[in-house]
Amino acid sequence: MPEARPRACPITETLDLVGERWSLLVLREVFMGVRRYAGIHANTGAPRDVLTKRLRSLEASGILERRRYQDRPPRFEYHLTSAGQALEPVLIGLREWGLRYLENPPPAPRFLHTCGADVETRVVCAECGDPLEGGGLVTVLDGTDGL
Repeated sequence: MPEARPRACPITETLDLVGERWSLLVLREVFMGVRRYAGIHANTGAPRDVLTKRLRSLEASGILERRRYQDRPPRFEYHLTSAGQALEPVLIGLREWGLRYLENPPPAPRFLHTCGADVETRVVCAECGDPLEGGGLVTVLDGTDGL
């Protein structure tokens, strides 16, 4: 019997970078404009050693960049790179899921468009633009069947 191998895919690789609670909460804070260590620490509740490790990991992976805002002593802010900004729909999707399916969701930050309306995620066909609602998805595994 062949040995089972985990399926390799971009989801697996992405989760290695951001699929951990503290990483996602750090990203939430930076998306909301909290860029300094003390604010991120206060709003996430992450232990300091874990927070430092996550910030370094997100920086090393090209999701965040550190920018100096003070020389003496040296102090830094964290800013999203273009790769980090591209994770915005993921955070919005997690927020929407929680509001819809958690029994008693806590108050959630609102994500507003510049026009003032709430933002929502939508999955649409890249070719025709039709939304994916209740089916219509066909999975192709590029020559691997995962069995």
